[in-house]
Amino acid sequence: MASVALLCPRRIWCAREAARSVVGLRGRRGHATDTSTHTSPLSEESREGGSKHVAIVGGGAAGFYTAARLLAKTQGSNKVLVDIFEQLPTPHGLVRYGVAPDHPEVKNCMSKFRDVAEDRRVRYFGNVKIGGSGCGLTLQALQSVYDGVVLAYGASRDKKLGIPGEDGSGDRTGVLSARRFVAWYNGLPAAQDLRPDLESFDKIVIIGHGNVALDCARMLLTDPDVLATTDITAQALGALRRSRIRHVEMVGRRGPLQVSFTTKELREMTKIPGLRIVSDVALISDQCASEAGAEYLARSRPLKRMMDLLLKHAVPPSAGGGSCPGTAADGGAGKSFELSFLRSPVRVLFDQKWDSSDCGNDSAPATATTTVPQVLRLQKNTLEGPPDAARAQPTGEFVDVPCAMVLRSIGYASTPIEGAPFDRRRRIVPNIGGRAIDANDELVPGLYVAGWLKRGPIGVIATTMQDAYRTADAVAVDMANDAEKGPRCVSRADIDARLAELGLDKATAVTNADWKKLEAYEIENGSRLGKPREKVPSVQDMLHVIRS
Repeated sequence: MASVALLCPRRIWCAREAARSVVGLRGRRGHATDTSTHTSPLSEESREGGSKHVAIVGGGAAGFYTAARLLAKTQGSNKVLVDIFEQLPTPHGLVRYGVAPDHPEVKNCMSKFRDVAEDRRVRYFGNVKIGGSGCGLTLQALQSVYDGVVLAYGASRDKKLGIPGEDGSGDRTGVLSARRFVAWYNGLPAAQDLRPDLESFDKIVIIGHGNVALDCARMLLTDPDVLATTDITAQALGALRRSRIRHVEMVGRRGPLQVSFTTKELREMTKIPGLRIVSDVALISDQCASEAGAEYLARSRPLKRMMDLLLKHAVPPSAGGGSCPGTAADGGAGKSFELSFLRSPVRVLFDQKWDSSDCGNDSAPATATTTVPQVLRLQKNTLEGPPDAARAQPTGEFVDVPCAMVLRSIGYASTPIEGAPFDRRRRIVPNIGGRAIDANDELVPGLYVAGWLKRGPIGVIATTMQDAYRTADAVAVDMANDAEKGPRCVSRADIDARLAELGLDKATAVTNADWKKLEAYEIENGSRLGKPREKVPSVQDMLHVIRS
């Protein structure tokens, strides 16, 4: 692959001048009506001379919202053309692969993204990885061609617990990532090798008190016949039909006033037929009734409503609400969802003997009748500080919980891309209002960031939209202020030539027309099964559908 550093200064200048007009690489591709024939996005010649060109790395919500805002904010002589690069053939990121299958309303934003992709000023380059080993294009290559580059590739890793047994023992699987579990049932190709243990025992423990944890719990406890009408993958649906899981416990290190999930997500759990919600009702009541708690809830009405909802539906374990895993204590029919507070994971043990008479006590597993796949050892905590800044403090007391497996859901994490500044503590690209800054707090010309990579993995899709808009506004202002210099590349044809020279393989790149063909295939297959779509969970199969 050609290296930008090896290009002569004159060629680097020409490439940079061309890049500023590349933002619209897609040209008229989005308006193609015949999707049966594959054509490369590199084949079109632009008539948009003089326009600035922006590359967006990441085809998820942050990337598409950034593009949408740029289209709205740049018109006439300040026109900006946009190229979106995505390492998967499919666009829409976590909207496609992270939103729960039973939340189709959350995916409504995909209609807006389709409109963006259809705009003549936008081109989509799927199946193109930027940066990393074995990739055709580097960030430096894009910077040499485009007037601006927006990094919007999100957070593809997750935080770890850092406890013994987390990574497994011998041939035994350790703690699984909730992020990968979600990706598995949503059809992300990279997660299809996941083999969650849903059959060796009847309980799963989830570490974390956020919405992703609740999504996992809901998927595990919802009737598969209900899920069969969603876009969950056929493989995941089959596994859930065979599942023995009847009890899910969500564990958090702090108290009820510090949970991160929303009332909407909790209310959905209350609507699962026959599901018992179990929690320490006395603790919740005490926390809410304390002077500090009452004052805190008075300032946070959504949290107050959530605590009221929890108190209305929860029963304490002592009331028989939580059945002992691995037993027939509930007659073999009921399901339970337990919210546990003031517990921190300290170790995962494997193939432990478990005495069902010890269910719910604080002793270690005793020699008994059942060997359980995993036992999660938890340390009890107390809280210090006010509710809005409470810290968990260990007590030295422990409780063991038997389970088929443990899922961790304690947050996502972004990864660096070579050539861009990266704050390894905060796991973001450091920035001021979306403009990237280096280690000396100096602006990096032409480099921007949006979404989770900009602010960290927090917030919902609407949060990402507002965040992306602010970044796009910064890009638009900079492009307008820099208009006198002209674009780095004078036409899309120049950009196409430069990208091919720098390593973009036109034969493997996926266009918006290609994606539309794949999407139509998924929708057609799904309609036969009474589903919105049946996702193709393999990149190889996706490309086969597109090229056929």
